[in-house]
Amino acid sequence: MVRAVQTTLRGLGAAVRARPGTVLALVVAVFAVHVLLPPLILALARKPWTYFAFNPWLSQLPDYLASSAPLRQKLDFLSRLAVFWFTADGAYGFPEWGFAVDTMDLARFLATSLLIAAYAALLLYRRERGVREAGRAAPSHAGGVVGAVVGVLGLSTGPCSVVGCGAPVLPVVGLVFAGLSSGTLALLSGISRVSSVVAMVALTVVVAWLGRHAGSTVGHRPASR
Repeated sequence: MVRAVQTTLRGLGAAVRARPGTVLALVVAVFAVHVLLPPLILALARKPWTYFAFNPWLSQLPDYLASSAPLRQKLDFLSRLAVFWFTADGAYGFPEWGFAVDTMDLARFLATSLLIAAYAALLLYRRERGVREAGRAAPSHAGGVVGAVVGVLGLSTGPCSVVGCGAPVLPVVGLVFAGLSSGTLALLSGISRVSSVVAMVALTVVVAWLGRHAGSTVGHRPASR
C-alpha cells in the first residue's frame, strides 16, 4: 500500500512538473466556474442578482481565532461560516433567490479544481509518454471525462447554500424552477449531496489510477512512435 501511494505521488508530481502553468490555469478556471456558474444560471433563469457582498464579520475572524473559545467550538463555527453571497431582490422585501458560499463550499470547490487539474495533467503526461494499454485505457479515459464534467457542472450547480428557497441546501437547477413542493426540494437536495460524493470519489479513483501508472513509467524512456 505504501509503495502504491509513493508510486502514485511520483507519477502525479511528474505530470504536474511537466506542465505547471497549465495545472495552475486549470485550478483557477475550474474554481472560478464553481463560484460564478450557479449565480449566472440563476440570473438567467430567474432574475439578475442585485447584491453581492463578503461577510462583514470576516474582519473579526482574527480576534475570534485568538480568543479563549474551545478549539472544537472554533472548528464547528468555521465550518459553517458564510464567506460571500449573491442575492436578487424580490417582492415584499424578500429575496427572489440567493446563493451563499461558506468555508466548506470553498474547500469542496478547491478540492474538485485540484482533482480536475491533476486529471488533465496526467492525461497530457500519458499522451506525451506514449503509454498505451489496450482495453484498460479507454475505461479510465471515459470515466475521467465523465467525472470531470460532473465535477465542474454537477458540483458547481449542485449542493449550494441558498436563501429564500424553502430549503437550506439544494441544487441550483432546482432553484431555477419556481413553485416546487417541499418534498421535491428535499429529494433534489438528497440527490445533489449523493451525486457530489460520487463525483468526488470517481475523480479521486481515476486520478489515483492514472497517477500510479504514470509513476511506474517515471525514469523510463517514452515508447517510440
